Amino acid sequence: MILVSSCLAGLEVRYNGTHCLNERISELVMKKEAITVCPELLGGLSTPREPAEIIGGSGEDVLDGRAKVVSQSGSDVTEAFIKGAYLALERAQQLGATMIVLKENSPSCGSTNIYNGHFNGEKIAGNGVTAALLKRNGYDVISETVFS
Repeated sequence: MILVSSCLAGLEVRYNGTHCLNERISELVMKKEAITVCPELLGGLSTPREPAEIIGGSGEDVLDGRAKVVSQSGSDVTEAFIKGAYLALERAQQLGATMIVLKENSPSCGSTNIYNGHFNGEKIAGNGVTAALLKRNGYDVISETVFS
């Protein structure tokens, strides 16, 4: 079973209430070959919500308590991101996920790049919180940019 970011399947769950539809992923969900997950919603955040970025590192640093996830207005949303990551991990384990495709650049789902924490649109190499936790637990996590 494939676990995919909900926004890639066309669900309007992103921070601004939009999606990032990937036709191939949407088709897999319709065929019941993939299951959607949105760690930010699982963590208790709403749609829409303020944009958030990791401040002081990457998803690994958040999990280790060395960095935090902060909304654009300065609210600390770290706890929600960590909770959502652990619930996404539980879902992957329950499904016996063999592939995980997450939305690149997200503070939750980025598997190669994330935004730099300055809310200026610049990206840095790194994992989001959920991608980092899944990787720590032995899952291969790829982005929609390399999914073919």
